[in-house]
Amino acid sequence: MMGPRLYGCFHCRNIVSCHEDIMAKTFVGVGGRAFLFSHAMNVLVGTKRDANLITGPHVIADISCSDCKKVLGWKYELAVPESQKYKEGKFVFVNRNIVKANW
Repeated sequence: MMGPRLYGCFHCRNIVSCHEDIMAKTFVGVGGRAFLFSHAMNVLVGTKRDANLITGPHVIADISCSDCKKVLGWKYELAVPESQKYKEGKFVFVNRNIVKANW
């Protein structure tokens, strides 16, 4: 029997999240299509910065692989628009930066 479906870093295959933690598949980042995840693992959270995104002003921080340090996406630290508060504390992985593992 197979275990959970996981995602890993595109560069070193370090496991960074679980398929069951995907909240949305409709995000778009600078690097293309992206998924919103409720949880992440084995990532480093960078310095917070202001970002004016499609959905309004946010405070985000880059997330990098804890092994190879490649930037994989970002974490929402603060969402200013009330309608976007559900993103706070969540992680966005750009699709091209992650690979399926254990599928």
